[in-house]
Amino acid sequence: MQKLIGSILVLTATAGAGYLYGEGLKDYLRQMEYLRYIAGMIRGQLEYTGAPLQELLMDVSAKIKEPYKSWLEHTARRTAKRTDADFTEIWKGCVEKDLGAAGLKKEHREWIRDFGAFLGQGDRETMGRSIELSMKQMDLMIRQQRGELAGKRKIGNWLGVMSGLFLICLLYTSPSPRD
Repeated sequence: MQKLIGSILVLTATAGAGYLYGEGLKDYLRQMEYLRYIAGMIRGQLEYTGAPLQELLMDVSAKIKEPYKSWLEHTARRTAKRTDADFTEIWKGCVEKDLGAAGLKKEHREWIRDFGAFLGQGDRETMGRSIELSMKQMDLMIRQQRGELAGKRKIGNWLGVMSGLFLICLLYTSPSPRD
């Protein structure tokens, strides 16, 4: 009886771990889509208001959630102080400091750093084209993540169940302490 209960618990736990893996992948995709949304807001503010960068970043930060809100606020404050660093260096530093704990993959953090480099360009027309190109790149990364999501979730679920069955087999084949 104990082995049966143990088997059920092991199978439930490993299947749950596989499910949580899939949910983590979905959350990461949502995070990527939210970053794309933030980039779109920044682009829209640039096109329609033409406000200075620090004002623009503060306006956008008021409409978004954490940790992105504090990241853009910090970037705006550092941009307003702007002692000797140019905007691109400020942006990259704030991305590393404030978004380091967000759990982004290296290529996605690089995309955010590159996006900020485009914001620091002086000519609005060139900046607009560069931002548009960067956003198309982000759309491509999101499509790729979305395409991989279903397969990775299935694999995660199956690995969870199969590892549970493997552990159950080990439980049933191992000698009991009373033997």
